[in-house]
Amino acid sequence: MNCLLFRHGISESPKTWARDEYSHPLTKEGRTKTEQAVEGLKTTGVKPTHILCSPLARTQQTAGITKKILEISQEIEITPELVYDQSPMLLFPILQALPSEAIVMCVGHEPHLGQMAALMLFGNHSPSLSFKTAGSAFIGFHKKAMIGQGILEWWIPPRSFNLCARVRIENNGKWDRVRITEGLELWPAFSRYH
Repeated sequence: MNCLLFRHGISESPKTWARDEYSHPLTKEGRTKTEQAVEGLKTTGVKPTHILCSPLARTQQTAGITKKILEISQEIEITPELVYDQSPMLLFPILQALPSEAIVMCVGHEPHLGQMAALMLFGNHSPSLSFKTAGSAFIGFHKKAMIGQGILEWWIPPRSFNLCARVRIENNGKWDRVRITEGLELWPAFSRYH
C-alpha cells in the first residue's frame, strides 16, 4: 500500500469567515495554488486508487480539484477520522481494510497529517513533522499500512510541485531535469518516479 498525505489548500481566515469551522472554503489563491500543486503532483505519475477526505469544506474542495486534474474515477470518500481533532490512530483500521496494492490519498489538516506521517514512519508522534498548505508526502508500505512500518518516498512542499508543473508546461510537456533540480528540495527521492 502507498499513502499520499495531502494538506488542503489555503482557506479563508477565521477572522474573515463568520460561519462555522466546517464550512471554511478555499480562497481564490488557495484554489489556484492547489491546482498548481496538483499539476506538479501529476508529474510524479502517482495516481490514487482511493481518495479519503475530511468532511470540512476546504478539504472537499481540495479533493475535488485533485480528482479532476488527476482524472481519478473513484468517488471521494468522506472520512471523519481525517478531521484535525481526531486521533490519527483511528485512520489505520480504515487503511488496513483497503487492498494492499491501493494508492490512498488522504486529504486533511494540520496537525493531524503531520502526526499521521510520524506514526506511519516512526511509530510515535513527532511535533517536527508538518505540512504546508497544499503540501504532500508519499509513504509506502510493504503490504498493509502498519504503525512504524512506512517508508518515506518523498515529502514535497507545494512550491516544489508548482515548479515541476511550470517547467513541464514551459517545455511543451517535456522534462528539463537541470531546471527542475535547482528548485526541488527532495529531488533524489522524487526522481525515482521519472
